[in-house]
Amino acid sequence: MRQTRLDALSPESQVVVEDPAIWAHRGSAPQMDKSHRHDDLELNYVVSGHLHYLFGGERLLVEAGRIAMFWASTPHRLIDDDDRSSGNSYWVHIPLATVFSWALPGEQLRELLTSRPIVLPVEATGREVEPMFTSWVVDLTGGPTEQCALLEIQALVQRLLFHYLDHRDDQQQQLRAPHPHNDGMQHIVEMAQFTVANFRSDITPAQIAKATHLNPNYAMTLFRETVGTTLGNYLTRCRMAEAQRLLLTTNMTTSEIAHASGFGSQSSFYAHFTRSCNVSPSAYRHGARGEQHRLAPHGIGRTTICSPQA
Repeated sequence: MRQTRLDALSPESQVVVEDPAIWAHRGSAPQMDKSHRHDDLELNYVVSGHLHYLFGGERLLVEAGRIAMFWASTPHRLIDDDDRSSGNSYWVHIPLATVFSWALPGEQLRELLTSRPIVLPVEATGREVEPMFTSWVVDLTGGPTEQCALLEIQALVQRLLFHYLDHRDDQQQQLRAPHPHNDGMQHIVEMAQFTVANFRSDITPAQIAKATHLNPNYAMTLFRETVGTTLGNYLTRCRMAEAQRLLLTTNMTTSEIAHASGFGSQSSFYAHFTRSCNVSPSAYRHGARGEQHRLAPHGIGRTTICSPQA
């Protein structure tokens, strides 16, 4: 059973951390009062209605007939909509450890391990996907057909990635939902965008607020109340996600990764990383890469690679 706890990077944070798990569900969008995150690849297929996310600090609209795919390490939650309950969607979670065992080409893995969701029309798969998603809800429960479902999901993910990489420039402008006439939400979007663009630099939450022309106290309160985590925690989470990505997809040293991901020093990087993942950066890299060569016939990929402690 999936376990939940608060994000270790910020004891006062409202972000709920879920353990990685192989999981599939079909139904209407659930109520989400808090942001959550988990070290899974998440697939959403919207059959009818739509899913309206606050992904990090940005709004993301996934309309009917589209599939969203993202690394769920970024805090995200569904936003209330008047017609949300009338929708019908599928959710599939695949642990990062399982994804590593697929040994995807480097370019595909790098795309998955970014903070950008990939949203594509279902036609991009070239397949009838609803029967597959329907079967996965049953198959991904540990039965004898679970391995078949995982192979099908791997094939679908790679088809989506091939299409995305071929049409990347055309897709980038279609990800964000229209901004409502709400100054507070617009400020959140601006702060999140500035943070994602500049987290590798030596910036602080106060500087993020200043760059978006806000009073620092107001900006930090607004961000915490809307996103469910502090602006400082979000900044650290961006740096952590980039560090994890670099550990998994490059041969850079941990010292180089510390600076490339925005941590001011190697000691600061180690402190944040070991607190969040409960292992050193080197152990994280070796453990994850070991998963690429380990295929167990039962319970494949259920090993937790990075589980922040409460």
